[in-house]
Amino acid sequence: MTIGQRPVLAVATCVIATILGWAGALGAQQPLAAQQPPAAPFEAPEISDTAGLKGPRQPVFFRHDVHTGQYQIDCRYCHSSAETAPYPGMPSMKTCMGCHLIAGASIPEVQKVREAATSNRVIEWIKVHRMPPFVHFPHMRHLKGETAVKAEITCQTCHGQVERMPQVYQFSSLKMGWCLDCHKKNKVTTDCSACHY
Repeated sequence: MTIGQRPVLAVATCVIATILGWAGALGAQQPLAAQQPPAAPFEAPEISDTAGLKGPRQPVFFRHDVHTGQYQIDCRYCHSSAETAPYPGMPSMKTCMGCHLIAGASIPEVQKVREAATSNRVIEWIKVHRMPPFVHFPHMRHLKGETAVKAEITCQTCHGQVERMPQVYQFSSLKMGWCLDCHKKNKVTTDCSACHY
């Protein structure tokens, strides 16, 4: 496949996926009483000055409110290892380029991502949620399994409404008391060795 064919293939794939999505949605209509009005679409605000935003300044100004809010991309699309590994991980440039090979090509921050991808350079993201080295927070245990489902734990439980944050910041204290309050409320282990190992 030539480089010129890739955009055509990407657009064709999006069109086919959209048509299949519509077909599936039309075939699975709920009774009128069970339908809910669609949520008002979220539109991320324009930001011309990032100096006043909470959180660390990243090498690329990545708009979580645009990606997870406006475009409703699930957190796990980029942080794909969150349900299978102790740490959620950062997306590879290949993940970013899955959309940005075409989308947003004229946006300066997207151009930084595209340049990193074409030069096989890894973007050195700054860690936002810092914990001491003797504390472990296995994301997979908190997002999967009976306890997580029962407690209705989502990414927002600990990270806040990322879909409304132009720049991610540490929403929760992540102090031991904060963790223990949740563990006690949901009747899960408070054994020290569960998190300190």
